[in-house]
Amino acid sequence: MKELSIVVPCYNENEVLQQTNASLLLILNYLIAEGKIADSSCIYYVDDGSKDSTWSVIQKLSCESKYVSGIKLSRNMGHQNAVLAGLLSVNGDLVISIDADLQDDVGAIDLMIDACNEGSEIVYGVRKDRATDTKFKRYTAEVFYALLARLGVDVVHNHADYRLMTRKAIEALKEYREVNLFLRGMVPLIGFKSSVVHYKRGPRFAGESKYPIRNMLSLAWEGVTSMSIVPLRFVTVTGVIVFLLSILLSLSVVGVRLFTNQALPGWASTVLPIYLLGGIQILCIGIIGEYLGKIYKEVKARPRFLIEQNCGKELLNLDSQIGLKR
Repeated sequence: MKELSIVVPCYNENEVLQQTNASLLLILNYLIAEGKIADSSCIYYVDDGSKDSTWSVIQKLSCESKYVSGIKLSRNMGHQNAVLAGLLSVNGDLVISIDADLQDDVGAIDLMIDACNEGSEIVYGVRKDRATDTKFKRYTAEVFYALLARLGVDVVHNHADYRLMTRKAIEALKEYREVNLFLRGMVPLIGFKSSVVHYKRGPRFAGESKYPIRNMLSLAWEGVTSMSIVPLRFVTVTGVIVFLLSILLSLSVVGVRLFTNQALPGWASTVLPIYLLGGIQILCIGIIGEYLGKIYKEVKARPRFLIEQNCGKELLNLDSQIGLKR
């Protein structure tokens, strides 16, 4: 039987952790009783620098059950880094990542393991619908996935970070060492056999969402600029278009000047090109600057996460528990 590790990133989740732990223990004990996973399987909570009592709750849960362990990051590193810290630090033949808010159906874990036993190295949890979302969030999510698809980014539609990965897939993920993380786009790049399990997403059990509009927009922009160079090509295409428009504008100004009496001396030939070219230049510099900023982060090669302490089961030896070095 294979050992299962469930990675649960947490940031200020003390209100929901007790219920989350009860739900995960229930499915874990069921799978062990059914002989689908080994008794050494475990739940790993990753405290992403919480400001409330999340770590104290994790330590308490770890003392109460041998199936619960905890990882405390040195500071808030962000959701994607917290997920990665768990994926790369825990033991287990199978590793599942799931959020702590109980919106993802834990019952889908059983279906994921079945799909894995049928040969899949990666199993994606995909929402059946977005009935629990607001109209605005539903619309923006659809636009987001459509935009990524148009930009050539390989993502699974309506999939977040609820997935199962085998140890083989985890070892392959270690080879992706970029600092600018977008796991929804990175994992499909591995290319191993994958499958999809659909589930119904419920409302948040307690606490506040950790993905308000600002964070969602930030994640969307991170996904676009981390996984696609189409915006840079847009700069090139824009330059060509502006060049052609400038020629047409010049011809138009010359035509008005030579064949009509309506020309205001010097206005069209001066003001319009300044506005047009100025706006385009600012846009292009901004896009190029975003990519230069990402190169700057990559070149510095700072660790993607730092583990301050852990409780429960021992972790893998990852360069003294520091995010993968180059």
